[in-house]
Amino acid sequence: MPAQNGAAFLLKLGDGGNPAAYETVAGLRTTQMTINGDTVVVTHKESGGWRDLLSGAGTRSISVSASGIFLGSSAENAMRAHALAGTLDEYELSFEDGEKLRGRFLVQRLDYSGDFNGERTYTLQLESSGAVIPV
Repeated sequence: MPAQNGAAFLLKLGDGGNPAAYETVAGLRTTQMTINGDTVVVTHKESGGWRDLLSGAGTRSISVSASGIFLGSSAENAMRAHALAGTLDEYELSFEDGEKLRGRFLVQRLDYSGDFNGERTYTLQLESSGAVIPV
């Protein structure tokens, strides 16, 4: 399997339509995705001292972190509005090999920074709510 280009790992924001159209959140320099899974332990006296886990049980979630240069795109402005309102929205994660994941996410954190004569940058953290599915 060849290495994939990191620049092709894109975060896209849905427009709220049905079906939704997705717009790339512009100016991203880094993007990271973490798949989290809690386990349900079902160890019993016949486990022979080994831990047994229940397959398919527990809580699964996806966290997305990104940072980049603020360009004032409509997707960036919509993301800020959702962060201020604390509302969920549809997002898509797109990869170079064509794989896509879609789901509802909450903007858990949105930080802006900048210095005099420098570009304004931002860092964001998204947390999934409900199923994130491949499309």
